[in-house]
Amino acid sequence: MSTNKIKHIGVFTSGGDSPGMNAALYAIAKSAEAKGIKISGFRKGYEGLIDGDLVPLASHELKKITQKGGTILKTARSKRFLELEGRKKALQTLKANNIDALIAIGGDGTFKGLLAFSEICGIPFIGIPGTIDNDIFGADYTLGFDSAVNTAIENIDKIKDTAESHNRVFIVEVMGRDSGYIAIHSGLMVGADSILIPESGKDFIYLLDKVKNYDSEDAFLVVVSEGDELGAELVSSKIKEVNPNVDLRITKLGHVQRGGNPSALDRMLGIRLGVAAVNAISQGKKNAMVGILNNQLHLTPFEEVVKQHQVDNELYELLELFGK
Repeated sequence: MSTNKIKHIGVFTSGGDSPGMNAALYAIAKSAEAKGIKISGFRKGYEGLIDGDLVPLASHELKKITQKGGTILKTARSKRFLELEGRKKALQTLKANNIDALIAIGGDGTFKGLLAFSEICGIPFIGIPGTIDNDIFGADYTLGFDSAVNTAIENIDKIKDTAESHNRVFIVEVMGRDSGYIAIHSGLMVGADSILIPESGKDFIYLLDKVKNYDSEDAFLVVVSEGDELGAELVSSKIKEVNPNVDLRITKLGHVQRGGNPSALDRMLGIRLGVAAVNAISQGKKNAMVGILNNQLHLTPFEEVVKQHQVDNELYELLELFGK
């Protein structure tokens, strides 16, 4: 499809919500309007795409909510879209509403869905990495990650205060699914004694070596990613085995990390990626994700985006240095 035929772009948010999604929607609408392109939003992710739950978007309205967390378009996970019949219904929705291109804000599951959809739909798809997990190839940071880390730090700092008062061992579980990025970043910045992530097996060995002789006036703080194969409860039981005298508590931060106002970094990231997505469509790009890589805008094909993420070597070295 040539770029001069792009008259109507659809956009949706999918998977877990992340702070900064509304800022990205505002930027998409603003950029599309400047190019004379109509912009509409599908509510509730792929579910809205299947059901035709479509609403018009206007930048002057979206500007009022750039500071809010969550997503004005709502989000959901769709089992129906996993089936070919669901994707065929979504295609009918696009045709019925004369949608010429589609922008999706979400994580790897969202982009896997677009890859499958591209097999029966030929319009341009562009993705924006919106997930607090920061587990996407082609982006230094995903939309919402910085806000989630800041929320985790704020809460762990408070937990550390009470842990110090009681000389307690505290295990704090943070989100991240199969990615340890939130745990690494928040753990390092709060001075955690141990950080456990799914990508490493040595971290638990370091923890047991340190905690078995723990008898101190200082708190002992463990930050564990929810996707770690051990989990907070098993970590707790193992600590008790090697040092049964410790006073131990578990706190799971949970979905508080997804809420709240986006940080300045996430608001700016949403704006940059929103504009970049519309520009990519205008330039005839398709089936790729826009991201900031080495502080430069970068397009990564969906086939590369959905590969298993890896923690970079520098972070592994920091984890080992501060975890021992």
